[in-house]
Amino acid sequence: MSRTTNDTITWGMMLRKLPSIAKAIPRVVKGMKAANVKDPTQPCGLGWSFEQATLRNPAGPALLQGAVVLTYSQVNQWANRIAHHLIAQGIGKGDVVAVFIENRPELLVNILAVAKVGAISALLNTSQTRDTLAHSLNLVAPAAIIVGEELVPAFAAVRERVSIDSARTWFVADQDTYRQPGVAPDGFINLMTAIADNPSDNPASSQQVFLDDPCFYIYTSGTTGLPKAGVFKHGRWMRSSASFGLIALDMRPEDIVYCTLPLYHATGLCVCWGSAISGASGFAIRRKFSASQFWSDVRNYRATTLGYVGELCRYLVDQPPSAEDNQHGVTKMIGNGLRPGAWHEFKTRFGVNHICELYAASDGNIGFTNILNFDNTVGFSLMSWELAAYDHDSGAPTRDANGFMRKVAKGEQGLLLAKIDDKAPLDGYTDPQKTEKVVLHDVFEKGDRYFNTGDLLRNIGFGHAQFVDRLGDTYRWKGENVSTTEVENILLQHPNISEAVAYGVEVRNTNGRAGMAAITPAESLATLDFSELLAFAREQMPAYAVPLFLRVKVKMETTGTFKYQKTRLKDEAFDPGKTGDDPIYAWLPGTDTYVQVDEQLLADIHGGKYRY
Repeated sequence: MSRTTNDTITWGMMLRKLPSIAKAIPRVVKGMKAANVKDPTQPCGLGWSFEQATLRNPAGPALLQGAVVLTYSQVNQWANRIAHHLIAQGIGKGDVVAVFIENRPELLVNILAVAKVGAISALLNTSQTRDTLAHSLNLVAPAAIIVGEELVPAFAAVRERVSIDSARTWFVADQDTYRQPGVAPDGFINLMTAIADNPSDNPASSQQVFLDDPCFYIYTSGTTGLPKAGVFKHGRWMRSSASFGLIALDMRPEDIVYCTLPLYHATGLCVCWGSAISGASGFAIRRKFSASQFWSDVRNYRATTLGYVGELCRYLVDQPPSAEDNQHGVTKMIGNGLRPGAWHEFKTRFGVNHICELYAASDGNIGFTNILNFDNTVGFSLMSWELAAYDHDSGAPTRDANGFMRKVAKGEQGLLLAKIDDKAPLDGYTDPQKTEKVVLHDVFEKGDRYFNTGDLLRNIGFGHAQFVDRLGDTYRWKGENVSTTEVENILLQHPNISEAVAYGVEVRNTNGRAGMAAITPAESLATLDFSELLAFAREQMPAYAVPLFLRVKVKMETTGTFKYQKTRLKDEAFDPGKTGDDPIYAWLPGTDTYVQVDEQLLADIHGGKYRY
C-alpha cells in the first residue's frame, strides 16, 4: 500500500468526527460489555449467541441463498435437531467434527450444530485436494466428518488415508435439504434423513460452552508449506462478533449482510456472519463470487451491508459502469485488503457511506477496525500493539545492543507485534511448537511477550494504522493466503524441475501479490513443455496458488546460509529487462500455456490489457 499525502490523520480530522463519536458511545459501551466475557462459567459463544438472536428476532430472516429463506427459529431448530443427533452418536464436548461443504445454508447450520454440542468444527478449505486435504484432516484427528455432495469426490480420494468411522461419515445432498434430504451414496450416512425425528429444542450442551472452549479450527498457510490449524475459541467469537457487529456496524434486525466470501475463512464466517448474528440480522450468501451478478443479488436480498476483500472490490470497479451502480440499499461494508487506489472510486461510484476496513489474523490475538470511517486505514485496536524495526531480507524483527527491539517512528512501516496478556490471550495452533514459533519474548522489556503477526503496518496517527504488506513465506492473492513452500514442494514433484523458489510479485491495478516461481530445469530449458507444466500445476494446487509467472534460471543463487535470495527475485519480478539471461514466462488469462514475456507483452500487462 503506497503512502499518500492525505493518509495521516490530523487533529482537524478527529474534531470533525466528534459528533459521530458522541453518538456511538452508548453502542460502544454495550459492545465492549458483550465482547469482554471474563467469567469462565458464563455460557457464551456461537451457539449461545444464535439462541439469543433467535429470541430477539424469531421470525426474521437468518439465512438467505437464492430462493431459500430461513428464519432464525427455523435455523435454530434445524441446528438443534442436528446437535441432538450428534450427541446421540457419541459426539461430545471437545470432539472434532470436520465440515467439508461449500458456501450454502447447510454449511452454517452444521457449524452451528457442532458449536451447540461444544464440539469443534474443523473448517476445511473447499479448494483442498489430495495430500493437502489428507494433511488437514489428520492434523486434527476428527471424530466425524460432514461432507457436501459437491465435495464427495475430493473426500473419496483421501478417505483411505483418514481414520473416521463410516457411521460418523455424514452426507449432505447438494440441494435445499431443509425441505428435501436427498439420497446418500454408499458408504455415507444421510445426515438430514437421520435427524428427521430428533427434538428441535435447544440442547442443554449449548449452556455448557464457555469462553476458553475451542469453537473452530481455521486453517492457515504455514512456513512448513502445509496448513496449520489455528484455534478459534468461543470467547474470541464473542469479542469478534460484538466488536464488528455492535461497535463497528451497529447491526440491527432490519439489516441484511450479503457475503460471497468463503465461509471456511474467518472474515466470512466470524466477521460477516458473526456481525449478522450480533444484530439478529439476515445473512445472504452465494456459492461463489460473481462480479456480474453482485449488485442484482444485493438488490434482490435488500442487503444493507457487504462483506468484502480487496480483490472483490477491484473486480466490481472493473465492471462496465451502469446507471444502477448506486441503486441499492447498502450503507456499510466490512472486510479487508481494500487499497487506496480503489478505495475512493468504490466509495463514490457505488455510494457506500462507511467502509469498515479491518485487520485481523485468524491465528492471532489482535484486531483493528475502522470504526470512525476514515479513508485508507484498518482503523484502531483496543489491544496493545507496537510496530518494530525488522530485517528486510529475513523479515525478522531486529534487536539493539541491549537485546530489545526498536519501535519505528510515526509514519514509518514496521512489523506489527501484538502484546499477549489476559486482555489479549493467544489461542495459537493445535501444535504447541507452531504456537511458540510466533511468540517473541523480552521484546521491549524483560518478561513481556508479543505475537509476531508477520505483517507490515504503518502508524498514521491517533492510534490508526495502515496495512502495508505481508512478510515471510506467505503472500495473499485472490483473497487467499498462499504458502510459497507448498507451491515449491509441488513444483519440485515435476520430473523436469530440479529447483523451485516461489514468491509473490505486484501486478499493477491488482490487489495482493500474484504468484511467481523461479525454476531450474533438471536438464535444459528445451525439456520444459510449458503447456504440460501449467496443466500439472493446475491439477496439483488450488487455482489461486498456480504461479502466473515463471523465471527459468540455469543456477539458483543462494546466500551464505544457503537461503534463496527472494528479496532480489521479488524486486526483479517479471521484467525481462531486469532478469538478465533468465527468460520470463507468463500465464495469460483464458489461455492454457505459459508464453515468453518480451518488452511488448510486459507493457501490455502493465497497461491492463490482461485482467488478472
